[in-house]
Amino acid sequence: MDILARPWNGLIMATLEGTDTLRFSELRERLSAMGDRMLSARLKELEAAGLVRRRVAPGPPVRVDYALTDLGHGFSAVFQAIATWGARLASDRRRTRPARRIGAGAHGVRRKARARARPEA
Repeated sequence: MDILARPWNGLIMATLEGTDTLRFSELRERLSAMGDRMLSARLKELEAAGLVRRRVAPGPPVRVDYALTDLGHGFSAVFQAIATWGARLASDRRRTRPARRIGAGAHGVRRKARARARPEA
């Protein structure tokens, strides 16, 4: 469970789900908010855990593909359950949360308090 609790691992696995293989550059493009070093480190962790397979095709240029292993494909059901729960949670929050007025946030209150606290020149 620790491997899936680490940042980005679940998203990497979800990105690989439904594809045969993806090259590092394709993963980087789909996970653009993630840096190269972090992506590389997480892929190594997932490979060491037996969830991701790394295949190197020789030849200029060397091609490195990543794919989920059979064990990694088992994550699909977990991901679907989490996505379903998240959608239900978001829907419940939208229904039960009162509507907010624009400009009624805490930032406006702080600005007004600061303006009152300033000495007149």
